[in-house]
Amino acid sequence: MTVFARRARASAGRLHPELSLVSYTLLGHLEERDGCRATDLAAHYALDKSTVSRQVAALERAGLVERRQDPEDHRVQVLLLTEAGRHILGQVTVSRRAAVGERLADWSQEDLERFAGYLVRYNAWPRSG
Repeated sequence: MTVFARRARASAGRLHPELSLVSYTLLGHLEERDGCRATDLAAHYALDKSTVSRQVAALERAGLVERRQDPEDHRVQVLLLTEAGRHILGQVTVSRRAAVGERLADWSQEDLERFAGYLVRYNAWPRSG
C-alpha cells in the first residue's frame, strides 16, 4: 500500500506539477458534489480543518476553486470549481486513466475482474473513528 501511495503521489506531480494527489482528490470531490463546504471536505476525508484550509487556499490562489455564498444559508461559504479547475481536473483525469490503462493493458480479463472485486471490497470497509 505504501508503494501504491508513493506512486500515486509521484504520478500526480508528473501529470500536473501544481496539482498534488490531495488537491486532485479535493477537486474531484467538489466536482462530484457540485460544490461543498470546507468542513464537509474535512469530515469526508477525515482530515484536520487546518489541512483542508491550506489545501483550499492553494487551490484558490491557483484559480481552480472559488468561494460563494450558500444560497440556502447565507452564513456559509461553498467551495466550487472554476472553469480552470474543471479544465485541469479533466486533463489530469484523462492522463490518469491512460496511465492506469497502460499499466493494466496486458492483464487478463480474469485478473482485471479479480482486481476490481478486491478494490470494491477494500473500499467498502466501514470507516472507524
